[in-house]
Amino acid sequence: MGRTYIVEETVGQYLSNLNLQGKSFVSGLLIGQCSSQKDYVILATRTPPKEEKNENLKHPKDKLDNLDEEWATEHANQVSRMLPGGLLVLGVFIITTLEMGNDFQNTLRRLVFAMEKSMNKKRLWNFTEGEVSDRVTLHVCSSTKKIVCRTYDIHDPKSSAKPADWKYQNGLSTSWLSLECTVHINIHIPLSTTSVSYTLEKNAKNGLARWAKQIENGVYLINGQVRAEDCDLLEGQKKSSKGSTQAVSQSFDVRVLTQLLLNSDHRSTATVQICSGSVNLKGAVKCRAYIHSSKPKVKDAVQAVKRDILNTVADRCEILFEDLLLNEIPEKKDSEKEFHILPHRVFVPIPGSTVMLCDYKFGDESAEEIRDHFIEMLDHRIQTEDLEIAEEINTAFMSSSMNTEPSLDNTDDEQPKEPIKTTVVLKIQQNIGMITAFAVAALAAGISFHYFSD
Repeated sequence: MGRTYIVEETVGQYLSNLNLQGKSFVSGLLIGQCSSQKDYVILATRTPPKEEKNENLKHPKDKLDNLDEEWATEHANQVSRMLPGGLLVLGVFIITTLEMGNDFQNTLRRLVFAMEKSMNKKRLWNFTEGEVSDRVTLHVCSSTKKIVCRTYDIHDPKSSAKPADWKYQNGLSTSWLSLECTVHINIHIPLSTTSVSYTLEKNAKNGLARWAKQIENGVYLINGQVRAEDCDLLEGQKKSSKGSTQAVSQSFDVRVLTQLLLNSDHRSTATVQICSGSVNLKGAVKCRAYIHSSKPKVKDAVQAVKRDILNTVADRCEILFEDLLLNEIPEKKDSEKEFHILPHRVFVPIPGSTVMLCDYKFGDESAEEIRDHFIEMLDHRIQTEDLEIAEEINTAFMSSSMNTEPSLDNTDDEQPKEPIKTTVVLKIQQNIGMITAFAVAALAAGISFHYFSD
């Protein structure tokens, strides 16, 4: 038996209202959440049309074979940044004027695998062994209104199409629980001379991977309590008169503790590296995740929070590096220091839903620019007054020094003064020839917990 997709009714209305504008097809993304029993689709968004070099040509090669895989994949990458924990790009849809044959399904299959491969490269986390790995392709024929829904196992390169059920349900977008936390980070990433040929982005990702293990192995308190993984998240919640748990718009406070297991039998070792510089990321980030209210498990909620923590830190670094490359900011002299503003996280409501997506804005970007970017990427209109800017400022500090190494801990004196309390500081130091030693094992006996949230 194939998978079942429970779909918000407004998604069906959106697909019905899409105008092909004379083209033979329109494609886009399906966004939602996987669960062991069924998958939930809460949003569909068309892939923005690519500007043609010669606009006078009227779709001379407008065939499905010419679906721009690279363009669609980049759209999926951009949209994945805008999803809080718990939500994923579940697959693709395509609307055509005519019914298509098997060659058409092969094109969609390639697209699904290409998208997932590209998005997976940027992640600091891996799918678990028992996690749902099916991704969906939806074909809608605009003339006959016929729907064909199929899935592919992205973990199996030889996977063949399996039929799936596509069922619309009213009010799906309001049946979600939110989990929120503020995570304090203090990450030091050395840039060894052996990796000098790597991009700053690749070096940073390698360093963040070590921090990601701390987050993965952390202890998560939900509303101040450690809960068993297999427990129902809503256990102990009040029931309504009809016997169902009141879960609409319910929010949970999450605190993260990183665990360092220490024992006297664990020897301490150190790695000595010749470093050309280092990256320092220090401050607080706002995290948010969503989980459907149908029999949610504690382990699913914790997993959603973990992935949002990892995603938002990695995405912010990536966006900054892209901006530096795009604007070709020149390097400062050895003795000079340079600050860059990392993007703030902005939460954006989905109209008619309790779920909020997110975007990132630099300090000089206006609310109107964020609104326009949201419309371009997700094809849904929002109001600027609905934007919720997380209470955080992100500052990148870049410096280089031939003879001295600035203190890693005393960063506050070097930061530009900002009115907002919580800050994320990314400090990039170039210390040519400096030797850095790292303790990579336990240093003392016992168990130590370090709070990462207020």
